[in-house]
Amino acid sequence: MAEIGLVPFARVALEVAHRVLPSYRSRFSKHQFTQPQLLAILCLMRYEDWTFRQAESRLAEHRDLREALHLRSVPDYTTLYRFLQRLDDDTVERGLGETVRRLRRGKTHVRVSAAIDGTGLSPHAVSTYFLRRVEQQNGGKKCFRHYLKWLIVVDVKQQIVLAQRARQGPWVDTRALPGLVDAAARRAPLRLVLADAEFDSEANHLHIRHGLRAQSIIPAQPRRGVPQGTLRGQMYRNFPQKEYGQRAKVETVFPVVKRKLSARAPGRRLVMQIRQALLLGLTYNLYRLRPRSTGKGCQQSHLKSFAISSYEKRGYIPLSGTHHCHPMPPPPLPRAGVESGRRR
Repeated sequence: MAEIGLVPFARVALEVAHRVLPSYRSRFSKHQFTQPQLLAILCLMRYEDWTFRQAESRLAEHRDLREALHLRSVPDYTTLYRFLQRLDDDTVERGLGETVRRLRRGKTHVRVSAAIDGTGLSPHAVSTYFLRRVEQQNGGKKCFRHYLKWLIVVDVKQQIVLAQRARQGPWVDTRALPGLVDAAARRAPLRLVLADAEFDSEANHLHIRHGLRAQSIIPAQPRRGVPQGTLRGQMYRNFPQKEYGQRAKVETVFPVVKRKLSARAPGRRLVMQIRQALLLGLTYNLYRLRPRSTGKGCQQSHLKSFAISSYEKRGYIPLSGTHHCHPMPPPPLPRAGVESGRRR
């Protein structure tokens, strides 16, 4: 089974979905599939970058995956699409908060250092090769003027997503920082907030320091001389470069998401694309939450002791400090007279 890693992920996704969603939407539901089951399947789609039709075929092929999700039958791809249309962003945010609570179990009161950054996601399911060919035929003109901007707040130590937001780009995201750090502070107390120059503003510094009682490190962008504002001026004159180096850890989250999960947020409408991006953040935390393999694996043999014992049995003496072996000199041959006298 190629998708053997999906089984533990599916179990964790179903457990988290049960905490944030009731079993059925109303008492008049068909009771064929539960809402947590459908949400777990959507997370599986984000985990493996499946389409709706691929999810239906994969579930039909693998019995272990159906047993992990407690499915008696395979949902149709239209069922999954309609559930995604009904799914609201608040449910995804509750699921993200549940994953953060489980990942931070035993560290609830520990203040964390958080970093905020954004990246672009492809809003289309077509291949990049197809887009390049179309651009070549159009004389180098871009096919699409917009893309999807995904903003996240990450705990730099555990590298988990504390808060997220998606919108259409390109866009100036300076005003998005207060809402993101407030959402992150509700899930983990913040000690330090790190951001790049895109979020530079005096209002953001004041919101972090006075509203959240946390330290803020944001490099100032001097457009005309020394930046205006007390805190921005301090950042310009005495920038704490050593502490700011932790912000690079947020850059490691994006490659992990795009390599192991998906780099797309497909959808015909912007609302569906935003929901797919939010599901991607939830799936990343579920990926970090899934149980690791407990097997010890192959034990390496001690080559040195094994070589010594085998050499002694074969008549070899290893040289100290080297890996080369020289054969022992053969025993001297008996003289002819002595040997002939013994035979007599």
